[in-house]
Amino acid sequence: MEPKDYKVVRIDGDYAHLCDKSTGEEILVAMALLPDETDEGMILHWEDLCYSVKD
Repeated sequence: MEPKDYKVVRIDGDYAHLCDKSTGEEILVAMALLPDETDEGMILHWEDLCYSVKD
């Protein structure tokens, strides 16, 4: 799969709602899979099955 960028739209307890920046599709991801510093409004980069905070 190719790398993607997501915007953290909302955090609901143990889950985050992420919006794909290229398609607008929203996905639900467990917070345990995201970097500790993840917060609403951040941009995350997904590549090689790992999420990282995009600079």
